[in-house]
Amino acid sequence: MIARYRLLDERVKAELSDVRRGAEKAAQAYQMAQRDERHRTFYLDSVALNLHGVYNGIERIFEWLAREVDGSVPAGPNWHRDLLMQMTLQVESLRPAVIRSQTAHDLEEYLRFRHLVRNLYTWNFEADKLAELVARLPHVLADLEADLAHFGRFLATASTADQPATG
Repeated sequence: MIARYRLLDERVKAELSDVRRGAEKAAQAYQMAQRDERHRTFYLDSVALNLHGVYNGIERIFEWLAREVDGSVPAGPNWHRDLLMQMTLQVESLRPAVIRSQTAHDLEEYLRFRHLVRNLYTWNFEADKLAELVARLPHVLADLEADLAHFGRFLATASTADQPATG
């Protein structure tokens, strides 16, 4: 048994749980921002911070997969986007695509937003943009989870690649 693939699959599942928790917190904070005008900006800051955390968790998963399965994590100024695109590649004799191109396309918006969170003051965030990101997140995460579940089945099969066939 190739235990590192089983372990990797469990790490991915645990991180996805944290990603979901961040998404829920972002949605709750947005709802509170809608109800409490007096503290709206503080709740919107929480939305932004949790959306940032959601993408960080997703990217952490992709880094693990790139390191452990591909043996290569992109470097350079565009490494974040390159990593996302690497996850869409089917690598002959190594692995299937981790995520579909459409999932990567949807995640690009969260990658760009994460960059904004790191480089802007919070009072520059647009409430409408936060609303859009929060509204789309359940669909994007559902697609991501489906893609990662499919890849998890590959990891389960790969973990037994060193075992003799029975027959």
